[in-house]
Amino acid sequence: MSYLLSKYSQSSPDSRVQSITPERANWQYVGFSVYEIAKGEVLMLAKTATEKCLVLVSGRATVTVNNQVFSNIGERMSPFEKDENQQRIKPHSVYVAPQQSVHVLAETDLELAVCEAPSEGSFPTRHIAPQDVDAEHRGKRQNQRYVHNILPDNKLADSLLVVEVFTEEGCTSSYPSHKHDQDIDGQETYLEETYYHRLDPSQGFCMQRVYTNDRELDECMAVYDKDVVMVPKGYHPVATMAGYDSYYLNVMAGPKRKWLFSWEGPHAWINSEDYM
Repeated sequence: MSYLLSKYSQSSPDSRVQSITPERANWQYVGFSVYEIAKGEVLMLAKTATEKCLVLVSGRATVTVNNQVFSNIGERMSPFEKDENQQRIKPHSVYVAPQQSVHVLAETDLELAVCEAPSEGSFPTRHIAPQDVDAEHRGKRQNQRYVHNILPDNKLADSLLVVEVFTEEGCTSSYPSHKHDQDIDGQETYLEETYYHRLDPSQGFCMQRVYTNDRELDECMAVYDKDVVMVPKGYHPVATMAGYDSYYLNVMAGPKRKWLFSWEGPHAWINSEDYM
């Protein structure tokens, strides 16, 4: 099994089913955890020097950060849920400033992602409501996906970038292959990245490849529901399988909070009018 793949596990005593630390990933910036919390149970997160973005992937919760209470937030019971107009339901999230304790009460069964990165404490804790999340369609033909920009680089944070992506069966995303593993002024920024994958139906899988130009790194992984892929460098496309839709939650962070990337030259033509 690839060292970049973290398998879903329910063995932790604190309801944590994924835990990616900078030490485990052998990088500096991104921390990522997922908790599955039963209705009525409480999760406590201690004060840390990092900023956090708590994403309610599914379920409802009351989140208390110091003296701020965000009561009974969350609208979807699955990341794949749609409204009566067949529009994908956007998530509720909470941005948490550093050195603040967090109390989460699960109002329903709750799937909670905790995204972390270094912070100077520049911005206050706040609720990121669905109306604060921009949605966009990207790509064409078999390279289409739908994006929810939870914490993009034009919204307030010190380090974190957070986005969720939906890719329907038989399509690719994070494609054409692109990378963001070096700082080139005005062209590319160094950003570490995690992918938290969900599949619908849940027994499905997708494929993700992580590779560099020199192929010193070249890993291809079969990724199942609730697995995490770590991307320390290189290109990182995702391909879905027939019959299974894909969701993934991306977390990125680095020394500069800007998403600039470089396309892999041989495949960049997919963005052109030649790919109709």
